[in-house]
Amino acid sequence: MRKLVFFSLFALLLAGVSQGQVKWQPVEQAAATDLKTNRKLFLIDFSTSWCGYCKKMDQETFTDPVVAAILNRYYIPVHFNAEGNDTFTWAGVKYAGTNSLNSKTKTPHSFTRAVLGQRIGYPSFAIFGANQSLVQILQGYQSAYDFSMLLWYFCSGDYQRYPMERYRQVFDSEIKPAMMKQLGLR
Repeated sequence: MRKLVFFSLFALLLAGVSQGQVKWQPVEQAAATDLKTNRKLFLIDFSTSWCGYCKKMDQETFTDPVVAAILNRYYIPVHFNAEGNDTFTWAGVKYAGTNSLNSKTKTPHSFTRAVLGQRIGYPSFAIFGANQSLVQILQGYQSAYDFSMLLWYFCSGDYQRYPMERYRQVFDSEIKPAMMKQLGLR
């Protein structure tokens, strides 16, 4: 009987964990997406191994079931090491890292510099359209509530209908109930 209770609790725990997990793709895989058939936005999470708020986002925001549901359904989510050495082509431009394995000082990847420009800070998030064109850059730590609202703002197309200030005012009463229904969450 104890074993049955233990395995039942373990199965419930696993179900809860998988519900709030973002299905991250490597940047090389996302970059190779067939743009003729893709209908999803891209979310690039520019983070580093030493960034405390990046780790906090991983532990608190990206494990939220609403955030995970939005990212998995409407985005191609990419965790990108902003100081890494990956080589890939994005929107027809080839990017490569410049850090050597022995270097103690890390510099931003060429893709990080190209997308974030002079405003390099971590965490940063770039939303790209289905054709890999830049739509928006978001910077800094985001709570699960704020991030889900921002993600929905772009994937629903609401950014074309509402200024952000108005959207924040009507989100809970007019937008969120329909969003939760569409996501299959209550």
